[in-house]
Amino acid sequence: MASETLTFEEVAKHNHKKDCWIIIHGKVYDVTPFLEEHPGGDEVLLLAAEKDATDDFEDVGHSDSAKEMMQKYFVGEVDTNTLPEKPVYRSPLPTQAHAVNDQSSGFLLKILQFVVPLLILGVAYALQYYGKKGSSAKPEN
Repeated sequence: MASETLTFEEVAKHNHKKDCWIIIHGKVYDVTPFLEEHPGGDEVLLLAAEKDATDDFEDVGHSDSAKEMMQKYFVGEVDTNTLPEKPVYRSPLPTQAHAVNDQSSGFLLKILQFVVPLLILGVAYALQYYGKKGSSAKPEN
């Protein structure tokens, strides 16, 4: 059986309950007849349409029998040159000002961790000291 090569755009059109195709490892599968039987529910497969679902598929850790079962839904190969680029997420690098602020706020936090408990002890001592002075005074008749 000769395998058909499809573009991503062609595959992405099959994205609903009555016609659902997904891409896994560069292969296209028509999972429409399997939607009702899928152990994870049809919503999982519908969300996998219109993208390369390889990472989603691998993250779940499908059994060997599930991988064998896929063969009966095989439609063809996807032209990988037509796949949209996966976004690369990077955290922004701290600027020099952020690095200085992080260092100074870390120092301030250490000081506060030491000073705040001392202030609380001081206030508690003052309340106790002045509370005793006030209670020792004799009421006038």
